[in-house]
Amino acid sequence: MLKIKIFSFNPFHVNAYVLYDETGECAIIDASCYESHEQSQLKKFIDDKSLKPVLLLNTHCHIDHILGNNFVAETWNLKPLMHKDCIPFLENAVEYGQTFGFNVQQPVMPDEFITDDQIISFGQQELKVLETPGHAAGSVCFYHQKENFVVAGDVLFNNSIGRTDLPTGDYDTLIHSINTRLMVLPDETKVYCGHGPATTIGMERKNNPFL
Repeated sequence: MLKIKIFSFNPFHVNAYVLYDETGECAIIDASCYESHEQSQLKKFIDDKSLKPVLLLNTHCHIDHILGNNFVAETWNLKPLMHKDCIPFLENAVEYGQTFGFNVQQPVMPDEFITDDQIISFGQQELKVLETPGHAAGSVCFYHQKENFVVAGDVLFNNSIGRTDLPTGDYDTLIHSINTRLMVLPDETKVYCGHGPATTIGMERKNNPFL
């Protein structure tokens, strides 16, 4: 049975997710732990549950969502998986970090990239990659069909959507992504957001003022 642990990390309160099942394998999505106590919190949970991290996934690569990538990469010998369009954010991460008051090292680079509709496996679980640009180039969501949930990053929020005023953001593109990739999912699909509380596709279809 799949279980999900949610952490809220760094001053931007990014939701970092650990997905795991009875095999002990786990996927870490949006490792955003910045302070040492946040890194320790993540490691303690994984150690206490005797988990084996096998995937480090990024919904997108805005600086607040990748602050823990180096820590996870070094601690568990993992390279991040992301869409190829995220690379400029990594290449400029030190500068972006300084803009928002973060002192960061050059982030670890991926060896390979994920693509639209790709199936990513760990343990006995499968996640489908949904390409959803608009908030940022390279944004993706991770959809678990069997358990009926999607990890949406900053694409869709509870009663809101991702901002589009940052580099590579585009409002029309984001709305198109949401309508064609997320709003086609069942109403009962739970949406785990990049910030704030979870929601469902049905709730957003009915109540989201942007949709």
